[in-house]
Amino acid sequence: MTAARLRQWWADLIASFWLRPAVMTVGATIAADLLVRAEGVFTLPSWIERWVYAGGTAGARDVLGAIAAATIGVAGTTFSITVAALSLASSQMGPRLLRNFTRDPGNQYALGTLLATFAYALVALRSVHEAEEGAFVPQLAVSVALLLAFGCVGVLIWFLHHVAASINVDRVVALVHDDLSTALRALPKSDTKDDAEDEPEEPPELSCGAAATLVAPAGGYLRVLDDEALADWAAAHDAVLRLRVRPGGFVFPGSLVGEVAPAQLRKQAQAVLAGAMTLGDTCSIEQDMGFAARQLVEIGLRALSPGINDPFTAIAVLDRLGAALCDMAGRALPTGRTVRDGHIRLYRARTDYEGLVDTMFHMLRQSGAGSPAVMIRLLEVLAEIGAVERDPDRRHALRRHIELAREAALGGTADTAARAAVIDRTALAFAATGSNAQGVSPL
Repeated sequence: MTAARLRQWWADLIASFWLRPAVMTVGATIAADLLVRAEGVFTLPSWIERWVYAGGTAGARDVLGAIAAATIGVAGTTFSITVAALSLASSQMGPRLLRNFTRDPGNQYALGTLLATFAYALVALRSVHEAEEGAFVPQLAVSVALLLAFGCVGVLIWFLHHVAASINVDRVVALVHDDLSTALRALPKSDTKDDAEDEPEEPPELSCGAAATLVAPAGGYLRVLDDEALADWAAAHDAVLRLRVRPGGFVFPGSLVGEVAPAQLRKQAQAVLAGAMTLGDTCSIEQDMGFAARQLVEIGLRALSPGINDPFTAIAVLDRLGAALCDMAGRALPTGRTVRDGHIRLYRARTDYEGLVDTMFHMLRQSGAGSPAVMIRLLEVLAEIGAVERDPDRRHALRRHIELAREAALGGTADTAARAAVIDRTALAFAATGSNAQGVSPL
């Protein structure tokens, strides 16, 4: 398993809903067995002994049985509440946001605490017995079970508050924005633009006709692409690879995904490519920074749908998208080129700034053209981004969206005050991006 696949596997494992509850349940089972075995082995301090359970076998069975029955019942209720929250989130904010709820550590720890207490009580209960030679009551284990029961009460109260807060749309938007900001902040600082103008767009080895085509080994969304492994292989064989796919894109089975030069290395390159690509049914944020952006856009589009008509949520989405682009100012996007020994060995499709901005604003502008409040806020957000961003090419992409937003806003409303506000915000946005808006054709 390559390093990239291993990272993706670990990320999926941590995000799974069952891992933490399973680990906590196994840990509680082991702890109960150890406490039963430790009964009478050592003497507890007097101030602790006052709090240790001192009842008989019947009382111990009743206590442990009541704890086991109550916790498994509450665990079922907790699971039902979680499913109801997931259903609400799916209908209101989109099914692709369910991953943000299932990977929430709070939900996992709450369910794990209840299941772990249930397992602990069962293991301790089986050790309580009466025999002719004497009864055995694991007093220390029963005392810990009582502590766990009180802890479950606190966990249940916290869980109800947590679920109520987690289905709040503003909180969901903030959580998705955090994923996007984390991905953008991981980009390296750079004082130069990310387009890498000095590097050729197409390697000469591939443009001269000496290359062989590479096809996709299977179909699905490209979740992880191990650039380093591909570049290492190309350097070891003095080859050059060019891929037309990037993480986040859908790969069709048997489709043309790239080329390799020299052509006689096609079979080896095909095998290496199959091992470097991780395909799945869904996208992943590990290498696709546009994934979180698309999630935010989906929330905004649902808010602007006629059935919901919630412009305030759309405005919140625009604010978060603008904040993410402000975080990105001064950071270089991946060039899509991997170098070994001074030679570019791997060229692949990449996400550039203009494409990322298009992903964020095109669909929201098209759906919000009939809402002056949303369009005015879009122009204000673009102005804020332009004031922070200093790269001239990136500012040019922002000015293109300013003009598109202006045209859509003026064409979508006949309200005089709204049109005046749009014109005013357009002038401010162009000024923020270093343009006086001259040359922009009026409607």
